[in-house]
Amino acid sequence: MRVHIVDPSAFTLPYDHALSAALAAAGADVELIRSRFAYGEPPEPDGYAVRELFYRHARGAAGSRARLAAKLVDHVPDMLRYRDVARAADVVHFQWLAVQAVDRWLLPRRPTVLTAHDLLPREPRPGQAWSQRRLYDAVDAVVVHSQYGRDLLVSELGVEPAKVRVIHHGAFRHLTLQPGELPLPDELRAVESPVVLFFGLLRPYKGLDVLLDAWRGIDSAELWIVGRPRMPIEPLRAGAPANVRFVPRYVSDVELPALFRRADVVVLPYSRTERFDQSGVLATALAFGKPTVVSDVGGFGEVAAAGAARLVPPNDPGALHGALERLLGDPQEREGLAWGALAAASGPYSWQEAAGQTLALYRELVG
Repeated sequence: MRVHIVDPSAFTLPYDHALSAALAAAGADVELIRSRFAYGEPPEPDGYAVRELFYRHARGAAGSRARLAAKLVDHVPDMLRYRDVARAADVVHFQWLAVQAVDRWLLPRRPTVLTAHDLLPREPRPGQAWSQRRLYDAVDAVVVHSQYGRDLLVSELGVEPAKVRVIHHGAFRHLTLQPGELPLPDELRAVESPVVLFFGLLRPYKGLDVLLDAWRGIDSAELWIVGRPRMPIEPLRAGAPANVRFVPRYVSDVELPALFRRADVVVLPYSRTERFDQSGVLATALAFGKPTVVSDVGGFGEVAAAGAARLVPPNDPGALHGALERLLGDPQEREGLAWGALAAASGPYSWQEAAGQTLALYRELVG
């Protein structure tokens, strides 16, 4: 089966790589269609081909307004060019379509799948949520990562139930096996106390304000907040306790393993939102076998129910403080959650499982 995995902006490159490699290992002929990755070296293809078809004329720094404007200019011509390329595929599987108002009119005339990494836009512009709802109508199938995601699309948005398929987000095992891993920076390597790690893009819905409130009074560990800011963080830094370190920048794949190996606990204190389904950071924590504290949002509760994470109510600093303090003080509980994470990563949240279910969906669409 000839499969195109399409991510025009390379928004979910670790996911694209892991899915493409797993599908190829299961026997599919896979090509990943994307733009040039602007934040460093992408993963080496593992059994699949790569074509950089989108945004070839985009200039400017990664994430800059100039680059965004250039991508918007290129988007429609590149989508139309891709329609011709897509004739060679049996199935086209989009990971992101970010210009929803026009993308639904530009889809290729092939069986088409869209993964709803965000059930609705996280920080929507006017009309964007309505356009994404129409985009779900335009594709042949929608993949979500949790039963929560399926219920929201079907019950709240009215998406046709037969279109929506739950396929878990696989654990990023490839990040644990990279050649050329870099050590921690000297200032982090010198830390001797236990470490709680918050990792990922710094966005408003991720609950950093709640985390910093919850951290007050925890003196036996350090909290590391690591990731590229997509929000003003100076007010948070100014009011943070002394045992909080910020590393506010993009962290490459070869830097990431040292951070996760060093962490005693990973925390995802996300705020309540109906737009969110699952997290690549949680998929990374599972792969590294890390005890993790997560808010009860999106599909996180389903991971916790599998014994792979500790669940707390969202927007509740007291509950988060208690969970972190108990885990830091209880090595046996940390070990139990670590084993649960590794079991999930090799079982229901493995890429082999995800690839098998994804190929079954493709076969249904091709007929």
